[in-house]
Amino acid sequence: MTGARTTRTGTAVAGSRPAGSTGPGTTGAGGAGAAGSEAATDTGGAGGLRPGTGGPEATGARRGWVGDPRTPVLDRPLASYYLLLSSAGLLLLLGLVMVLSASAPRSFQDFGSAYTLFLRQATWAGIGIPLLLVASRLPIRVFRAAAYPLLGVTVLLLMAVLVPGIGHVENGSRQWIPIGPYTLQPSEFAKIALVLWCSDVLVRKRRLLVNWKHLIIPVVPGFLFVDLLLMLEPDLGGSICVTVVPLAVLWVIGTPLRIYAGLLGGMVAGASVLAISAPYRLERLMSFRDPFADPNNTGFQAVHGIYALSSGGWWGEGLGASREKWPDLLPAVHTDFILAIIGEELGLLGSLVTVTLFGVLGYAGLRIAHRADDLFIRLAATAVTAWIIAQAVVNMGAVVGILPITGVTLPLVSFGGSALLPTMGALGMLLAFARREPDAVVYLAARAEARRAGRAGRAGRGWLRRRRAARAETPEAAV
Repeated sequence: MTGARTTRTGTAVAGSRPAGSTGPGTTGAGGAGAAGSEAATDTGGAGGLRPGTGGPEATGARRGWVGDPRTPVLDRPLASYYLLLSSAGLLLLLGLVMVLSASAPRSFQDFGSAYTLFLRQATWAGIGIPLLLVASRLPIRVFRAAAYPLLGVTVLLLMAVLVPGIGHVENGSRQWIPIGPYTLQPSEFAKIALVLWCSDVLVRKRRLLVNWKHLIIPVVPGFLFVDLLLMLEPDLGGSICVTVVPLAVLWVIGTPLRIYAGLLGGMVAGASVLAISAPYRLERLMSFRDPFADPNNTGFQAVHGIYALSSGGWWGEGLGASREKWPDLLPAVHTDFILAIIGEELGLLGSLVTVTLFGVLGYAGLRIAHRADDLFIRLAATAVTAWIIAQAVVNMGAVVGILPITGVTLPLVSFGGSALLPTMGALGMLLAFARREPDAVVYLAARAEARRAGRAGRAGRGWLRRRRAARAETPEAAV
């Protein structure tokens, strides 16, 4: 390893360094050489406290602090948990309402019922909510154990979708596998698979990461192979979102700046070559510069998206009153361009609420990563947050006209079960991480102890009441 990486003194460990010390050019790949952190990071973060916070006296003081009602809301032990849960829940609810509104006319046209697409989305949400709740209670070792099997299955599905007769072609892309009335999009599962795999690989190799080659291999070749399969579909939007995952992980682990800049530059160069190599991609990029130059052809979708947003004004036309959602107008109203319908029906206020909810979700995810003592939690939480927020930014940027249209959906809001289920599973994992913050571990343990004591007390009182009742019913002569 060359001198690009500095040496950290003292006894700091990977899981306990402050957020400002992560990123390219910082100490040894997330403290890769700090063998003393192995006990903290290899247990799955089941409840280890931060350095210097252990011991009975500290634990007792912490319990008093976390139970104080005067504690600021953001300093409470489960603040990250509830911030994430509330923002994700509100986005999901908003998505269901807007899918019903946006899809009704085209659902009636295609299926004879205005509720068909909404019921499908509601079904996926009904599956996703239990998935989220189960994932939020799983131990960290389960997520790490799922990394390799999930990546293997995802790669097989990505290869299967390229096979004629298996993959379904729509709008020139072979991205879906039909399963009865539903379709499966393997690229959506590639995101969560890469989150788990990249994080687990780097944690396992943490002692070797002082050598930059171990930072690159096998993470970079692995995700490049997945990217190649996505580009063969082709799925440029999915490829962009997948690329965000390893970039986020490599940033947090402490990749030297020169290596990180080289990787980033190579990816940008490769994306540029791919963009100009296919005529339809180049045409889409050119139309992005001025969609009104050809509003009836290449700029049709962008122009009608702008019409929808501009007609909404400050307060919107009213829920269900969109005109652009009707057939032969704005395409993909319930998928890629659902934000345009939000802007048209709920106005600028509704759009800003949507953006704010994603901001809260992003803040909660990064807060969980920052407060984690476990290296796997820190890497995976950052990667999930980066993936969801980057996808939201790419989608919203395309709708408002500041980014090219890439066919990326709005997480939790747009129609599509293949996108919704992996996202909710990833959010459930983030909730599990939030429950393992040091303060949360202490608080949950104290709460569980209080509940056990309460149940024992109620059982004791019940036994005493039954004993007294039995004595009252017994005749005096028999006593």
